[in-house]
Amino acid sequence: MKPLRAWLGAALLLLAGTGAHAELRLALDDKGLPPDQSLASQALLDEARAALPPRLVERLDRKVEVRWSRRLPANGYGRASRPDLLELNARLLPGLADGSAASERNGRPHGTVRRELLATVLHELAHLYDRSRAWSEADRLQLHRCRQQAESLGEVGLPEQCRGQTARRFTLSDDPRLLDLAGWQQAVGQRGTRERDNHQDLRSPDRYELSNPREFVAVNLEYFLLDPSYPCRRPSLYRYFQAHFGWAPASRTECPKALPYLNASRDFDRQPLGQLDPERVYEVDYLFAEANDAWASRWGHSMLRLVVCAPNRPRGPDCRLDLEHHLVLSYRAFVGDVQLSSWDGLTGSYPSRLFILPLSQVIDEYTKVELRSLASVPLRLGDDERRALVEHAAEQHWSYDGDYYFLSNNCAVETLKLLRSGTGHRQLTALDTIMPNALLELLASRGLADRSVLDDPKEALRLGYRFDSFRDRYRAMFAVLRQRLQVPQASVEDWLAQPAEARRPWFAKADLRASAALLLLEQAAMRRQLLLAQEELKQRYLGARQGSGAAPTLGKAGDTLQKILANSGFLSRPAELLDGGYGLPQSGEWQRLEQRSAARQQTLRRLSDDLDREVRDLLLPARRAELQANEANLARLGEHLRGLHRAAGGVRLP
Repeated sequence: MKPLRAWLGAALLLLAGTGAHAELRLALDDKGLPPDQSLASQALLDEARAALPPRLVERLDRKVEVRWSRRLPANGYGRASRPDLLELNARLLPGLADGSAASERNGRPHGTVRRELLATVLHELAHLYDRSRAWSEADRLQLHRCRQQAESLGEVGLPEQCRGQTARRFTLSDDPRLLDLAGWQQAVGQRGTRERDNHQDLRSPDRYELSNPREFVAVNLEYFLLDPSYPCRRPSLYRYFQAHFGWAPASRTECPKALPYLNASRDFDRQPLGQLDPERVYEVDYLFAEANDAWASRWGHSMLRLVVCAPNRPRGPDCRLDLEHHLVLSYRAFVGDVQLSSWDGLTGSYPSRLFILPLSQVIDEYTKVELRSLASVPLRLGDDERRALVEHAAEQHWSYDGDYYFLSNNCAVETLKLLRSGTGHRQLTALDTIMPNALLELLASRGLADRSVLDDPKEALRLGYRFDSFRDRYRAMFAVLRQRLQVPQASVEDWLAQPAEARRPWFAKADLRASAALLLLEQAAMRRQLLLAQEELKQRYLGARQGSGAAPTLGKAGDTLQKILANSGFLSRPAELLDGGYGLPQSGEWQRLEQRSAARQQTLRRLSDDLDREVRDLLLPARRAELQANEANLARLGEHLRGLHRAAGGVRLP
């Protein structure tokens, strides 16, 4: 028995040794090939195999025959005809052998014919790897039926209901994490199903990647393995592949710390192109604009606030004081017209884009113009999650151009998708809501948002966790008028609804405090008149475009307004500033970005100045007269306040 045990032991050791060295073998079919073509072919395969991750080589433990074929289409480079056969286009072999393929430009993503052949081998091997994980025949049949049923319903990827039906370990194109990063997001209200369309289609290296998740994996593995700048252009996907394989190519570009973005500020005098360093972001807040009576805002608005530290400040709590550096990520419907249509919002006629805005502008927009309060609630994210979120937001800014649906793909849905794909936080996977206020509640209930900062309203205001609507300030100022001037109006709304000339007689009776209150309320009245004028012009402009005989054309001002809308799109779709390239722009593209963004901004500034001069003439006489009376009131109040200060020996006001 001892010899038998020794024989079995030796056999087991042999089998173990064989299994440990099982790996991918690329076997060239060189029958009938001249020596130069055989050598060039083998060199191509050796280079491809050397570029592959060791884990892929180990797990794809099979012999794959590589054959030159004339059965492929003229514009095809290759295909995996079977799990053990890879065919390459024989028409390209002479150029590979004589070296001309290495310099021949072909207009394809990888530049030269030889480079494209190398990418094709890697692409097809990626497909084989993605399909290679073993399962039983019963599992295979069950999975096939489940996938067929899902695809008949228009679902993308492998639905959740299919995952528990097999013992298979999932690889790349079925991985929920990769699908989130790739752009096939979890559909709202349908846990486990994925959106059919991929809207991360700007700045793509090869639009073939958008065909389906399997092609996305294969195309991106080409670039992960061949392009040294891939970590800088698509950092989120680079980290995913690096983690999956436990390995990364040795050759890689040194990536800049800061990420490029366009600041969608209304200040057309500033250069819109900016740089955002994720390391300078101290915290990320869920920024919630409370609801108002407008139909499009009845559930509030979801945004993210980046607490960016000033350049010379160490990252820490004091960065919350650097308000002028803070940025807001806001998904909004890009309206290429002055009329916001409820029907278009329901049917997805507006593009959904990620705007990057200065916090100060957002505060003014909501608290002063729309009279809505803002709550800024810190998210509990780890350092890696915070950095990854900022990085992925920059990627979305340059690649995403979706469809905005008020009920199914609105600001809350888009913000949740960004949080989920940007952080990879497991607790976000199960969250599902279409309402901004509900999203805040869900984040807080899961311990992902710290709502305790709002418990003390005064402290929240002082520390910048809350920004109150100016409506409360206006009411407080009106209370001053009621106390000091005994004005007859019962509410601030009644006071502001008066004609400007009816408010003017009270100015001379006001002391210093009452005059300051009058000035703030007169500024509110001016904003109210500007909003009414804007709405008036919208309706006239829309009527003119619809061919209504009653609505006069806006003439030159209408043309100017349309040009502003056409030229401002680049602020939310910066990819249109660049030709070629993919992912995040790199240093070689920076100069072009600076020149083109500055030129567009100058155009917007000129058009805005033109519109300011032209639009007053288009207002109805009564509206124009009221605006002029408002301006006169502001000038008179300013002079009255300065006089009171001089009389009191105070500092002269500007």
